[in-house]
Amino acid sequence: MPKISLPGYEGGPLVPGESYLDDPLFWPVHLGASLRGEDAQRAAFGADWDAAMALHRRLLAPHEWPVFTVPLSSGHIIHAVYRNFVDEYGVDYLIHHPAWPEAETLAEVDGHFMGPGMSWPELLSAARQPAAESCEALDARRLLLLFPTLGDLCIPDDAAAVLSAALAALTVIENPDEVARMLLDNQGLWTSAQWRSRDGVRINDGGHSYRNPVNAFSLPAEHLREISDALGPKPDQRPGAHANAPVT
Repeated sequence: MPKISLPGYEGGPLVPGESYLDDPLFWPVHLGASLRGEDAQRAAFGADWDAAMALHRRLLAPHEWPVFTVPLSSGHIIHAVYRNFVDEYGVDYLIHHPAWPEAETLAEVDGHFMGPGMSWPELLSAARQPAAESCEALDARRLLLLFPTLGDLCIPDDAAAVLSAALAALTVIENPDEVARMLLDNQGLWTSAQWRSRDGVRINDGGHSYRNPVNAFSLPAEHLREISDALGPKPDQRPGAHANAPVT
């Protein structure tokens, strides 16, 4: 499998993760941080528990760190990196632009979690920024890849239906409506945050978030603005317009 490079991760054995995306079990495994408890795991994995755990072990193999990429129309790229240090594994969600010397971290899903990295409108916006400009459909893969960065107290009523449609398209989960509700009830490992706009920059009040400028570890102000612009809903993404959007 070819190795890839990512600024700031030169020491890791990074490999493209695309081969996992067609496996229906990959998605509940990837979303596992929000599937806490026996009921959630039973609903998500059912009789496939053993196969899912075998897949989980492959994803966390220290000799290969799978990387999944989500390009944005702004030229920024979001990377989900399975950072597989022995006994210190986790998933890093990074955003990078060719003009930046290194990628910036949006969220970290591990025992020392950091986040949230996105609001619900931003998650939908990222899922609607396709490679082909003519396509405006919400992309189920992009939505579920980036869902673990979510932490938003103000989730709209139709969010569960949107998430359920993505799960139905990509997984063999018997009751995607139930699992969608569980995912939204357990967003990430952090406390869900309040998001607001300050001087045109989307920020939150999360105590573990790189997008809260009050935190000492916050991202640089210029990058906060860039990220806000890159993830912000585009003019044709009207509020409420996503409710019946097709999922691919």
